[in-house]
Amino acid sequence: MRLSLLSACFGLVSSALAHCPRSAATSNYNTTQWAPLPETAHGMTIPATGYLTQHLGGGAYAILNGEYQSWFLVSDEGVIVMDCPPLFGRNCMYAIGNVTDIPVTHFVYSHAHADHAHGAVYWADADVTFIAHELSKERIIDVLNHGSTPVPVPTVTFEHHMTLEVGNQTVELSYKGDNHAVGNIFIYAPQQKILALIDVVFPGWVPFGELGASEYIPGWTKAHDQILEYDFDWYIGGHVSRLGRREDVEIQKEYVMDLKQITIEAVAASTPLIAQITGPAAAANPENAWAMTSAYGEWLTDYCEGPMNKKWVGRLGGADVYARLNCYKMIEAVRLDWGYLGPAGLRS
Repeated sequence: MRLSLLSACFGLVSSALAHCPRSAATSNYNTTQWAPLPETAHGMTIPATGYLTQHLGGGAYAILNGEYQSWFLVSDEGVIVMDCPPLFGRNCMYAIGNVTDIPVTHFVYSHAHADHAHGAVYWADADVTFIAHELSKERIIDVLNHGSTPVPVPTVTFEHHMTLEVGNQTVELSYKGDNHAVGNIFIYAPQQKILALIDVVFPGWVPFGELGASEYIPGWTKAHDQILEYDFDWYIGGHVSRLGRREDVEIQKEYVMDLKQITIEAVAASTPLIAQITGPAAAANPENAWAMTSAYGEWLTDYCEGPMNKKWVGRLGGADVYARLNCYKMIEAVRLDWGYLGPAGLRS
């Protein structure tokens, strides 16, 4: 699957839209047979209710539906909820209600992306304190709440660190810089040794398209080491069908380092070959700079895809599914953020 086709089909190249599949029923995306999943990608079996509540000890519970994750802490004075993906519907409320009659008193936004935050609306009219990083509050006000479903605006924010104490439970909230998104925070329950950092590590799987749709790849990459600085027994990443352990973080860090290294090599290898790489596209599309840019991106992605699939298919789920998108995302970060510009670099 070529990035140029993906760009066209998702509206980035409007002139090519006529060539995109119009119906899911006729699309070959439904019939692609990818590599079998490794055992590490298989998680908890979700019951017919559509969600599973996993007791993590010490009044901590995770909620999973096979695609998304949330969690909550029950204290003697109130329940603290960390995110509620809208795909759960009211199952966040049901999961809590099946555990305790103590009311929800605090809701913590991990970050301001709708797929984790929108469920907060279920407590919009309750006596709940909504907490987020100050940058997430800005995004909620300026961006998210201009969309389809406005969420409660955080009433408590912080800049670097905040200790949240509710009854007999403590949660440490920390911001260590941009990673998946601005304002994406580390949420740590020290008594239970639970750490959540959403959309960074995907236990048993590679990150989904474009490294989990992350905004700042250098910070997202660094976050793996920041996670490993914590003493944790459980890692909650917000996605997939199981929670993580330290080994899962270490394995994904290895994947990310491999990805970064092979893309650096790709850019270096392209430098003496740039005329051969872009020449045919230039000849076929005179004065079309984007045709040459696309050809160059395809070449770099091809260089990356093979070695990554050779090592990681069979080790992490979806390695082949998202190989090209993850390669391309890292290529752009290596070039534009880390400064490995190759043929576009400074001339002597």
